[in-house]
Amino acid sequence: MATISELKDDRIIVHNEFLIRSSVHSLLQTLESRGVMGQLKARIRAEVFSALDEQRGARPSLSHDNLLINELIREYLEFNKYRHTASVLTAESGQPETPLDRQFLAAELRVSEDASSKSVPLLYGLVSHFLNSSDNRGKVLLRGAAVSISAPGHDS
Repeated sequence: MATISELKDDRIIVHNEFLIRSSVHSLLQTLESRGVMGQLKARIRAEVFSALDEQRGARPSLSHDNLLINELIREYLEFNKYRHTASVLTAESGQPETPLDRQFLAAELRVSEDASSKSVPLLYGLVSHFLNSSDNRGKVLLRGAAVSISAPGHDS
């Protein structure tokens, strides 16, 4: 049979566990309401991808095409405030941490912009161009041979 002292110790332990859980729950709610939890989760995901990539060995070099595509996607993600997703894309793809200059990206894609198009990601302009194009009854012929694919997991 437990002594009074042991029962008091057990109550103190239970009470302390309750206080700790309550404090942790309150802290998590605060971090969530400030938007910090999403950032922490994304950072952890990015670090996990990075650690897994290090174990996997050297990543194939990023092709010029993939560099441009990833940059279009990153610009879109950051514009829409999907920063966590953008950080995981950067970590997993091997995209440089520093975004490419937008003028460089537009020049590489042979895109000219007016003042209003510069306020949105290039991807929006490209999609808008194809949606509003009346050439060839609205269809564009894509040629696979014109694109060099050297993505990880895809044989060229």
